[in-house]
This record gives sequence, C-alpha cells and structure tokens, in this order.
Amino acid sequence: MRFVVRVAVNAFAIWIVTLLPALQVRLIPFEPGEWLQVALTLLLVGLIFALVNTIVGTVVKIVAIPLYILTLGLISLVINGFLLWLTAVITANWDWGLRTGEFWLTVVAALLIGIINAVLGGILRPRRDERSRR
Repeated sequence: MRFVVRVAVNAFAIWIVTLLPALQVRLIPFEPGEWLQVALTLLLVGLIFALVNTIVGTVVKIVAIPLYILTLGLISLVINGFLLWLTAVITANWDWGLRTGEFWLTVVAALLIGIINAVLGGILRPRRDERSRR
C-alpha cells in the first residue's frame, strides 16, 4: 500500500513540476492526449521514477556516502536531479514520457519533487504503528 501511495504522490509532484515552464520539464502523454491519457502517463512516469529511486537511487546513495560527508549532504540534490534525468532517459525511448531540459534545472525540479513528496508523503502514507494495531 505504501508503494502505491508513493507512486501517486510522485505522479502528483511530477505534474506540479511540469506546470512550471521555467524548469523545462515536459510531460508527453499517450495519444490522443486527453485528461485520462495524461493521468495514466503521470502514473506510469511516477511508477518509473519510484522504481528508479528504489533500485538505482539506493545503489548510488550507498556508493556516494563519502561525498555526502564531504559536501554535508548537498550531493543529494545532484543525485536526485540525476535520478529524475535518468527517468526522462528511460521514458525517452517511447513516444510518451518525461522530457527534461538543462541539468541544473532538472536538479531544481527534483528538489521541488522531493519537497512535495515529503509533505504529501508525510500526510498520506499509512503509518507502520497504525497497521500493526489492526
């Protein structure tokens, strides 16, 4: 259940970031591009972003532990931008998906996605202690 909420929150955060044209993050929906196709594309891109964060992000963050110490954690901004860029690269193979512009704008977009995920994830994700009581 937590993963489904994570995907939905990712999709919402990506949608918010695509509404800001200065960040150069675009969503290319499935054809014909109606609201249902946009929503399905967002959910699929959110799923891919969650999988990239879970699989690749974990490995990169473990390897980058010395850089976290050296930069006092600021390398996480670059790593999150890289993971968003990697999601765009993965979806670039199809006619739909996420497209990003300059790398540093992608880092800012990833920062906004992270903030939205933290706020909404804290509100919407089920707590572990509530599940154990049932």
